[in-house]
Amino acid sequence: MKIVFMGTPEFAVKSLERLYSDGHEISGVFTQEDKPRKRGMKVTFSPVKEIAVLKNTPVYQPSTLKDGKAAQIITALNCDLIVVVAYGKLLPIEILDIPPLGCINIHGSLLPKYRGASPIQYAILNGEKETGVTSQFISEKMDAGDIIFTEKTCIGDDETAGDLFLRLSDLGADLLSKTVTALSKGSVKRIKQNSDDVSYAPLLSKDMSPIDWSLTGHEIKCKVRGLNPWPIATMTLNNNVLKIYSVDISRNITSLSPGTVVSQGKTGLEIACADGTVMIKEIQPAGGKKMSAAEYLRGNPVN
Repeated sequence: MKIVFMGTPEFAVKSLERLYSDGHEISGVFTQEDKPRKRGMKVTFSPVKEIAVLKNTPVYQPSTLKDGKAAQIITALNCDLIVVVAYGKLLPIEILDIPPLGCINIHGSLLPKYRGASPIQYAILNGEKETGVTSQFISEKMDAGDIIFTEKTCIGDDETAGDLFLRLSDLGADLLSKTVTALSKGSVKRIKQNSDDVSYAPLLSKDMSPIDWSLTGHEIKCKVRGLNPWPIATMTLNNNVLKIYSVDISRNITSLSPGTVVSQGKTGLEIACADGTVMIKEIQPAGGKKMSAAEYLRGNPVN
């Protein structure tokens, strides 16, 4: 099958690689424009572009899909299907109407829950025990198209958003392979999304990072896991802002106010919260390296 693939981040790489390994002809890859990334802020290719270049596949990086130029390119590529995985742009109707088999998307949630840019993180932030991936036909409205298939998975008690990203990218690649095969055989059934079950997962921001100690221990742990690897939960200690990478729920009873240091030592830094205490296990001071809380406390005891 001739496919145009649209994707940008690491999450989309496994899906693109799976299309190649399944023997499909990738006639073109659309990805976000090159931009400064990571610590050095060096202008680099997106993860998807790196794969496409290695495979000698034509790469297109339009700043917009709405001026008609992208539609002209896709029409000339004469594809059967457009596959979108975490591309970062909405497809206008003029593009949706081009491929004879339509346009499909792999989304990192069990739609209609968590439509939007950050479904994996919000599943953890909200304490979900289960999530998954969905293949769907793309509509003009974000993540609102008819469902094709879903695949469920449990979320581990200590699993971070980064951990779950890796698992769902593999799960999504398998689901994409299954979906494209079904489309090629004409054996796809469209399932309308239930509008009563819709929820959203907007972009994350650093404003979400500070920990609210008036939350329960479970809610705090979900926040720390859901914001890892970005933007990372934070706390202020001795006027220093610390990044918090992992916590345990202690559930020790305390009469101290939420946010008060209860204990410090080899097991970590214990902080009072709404229903007991949490133990800070792994932190990173500003300008420093990630370390255990116990290691940090040896040089920075709390008064």
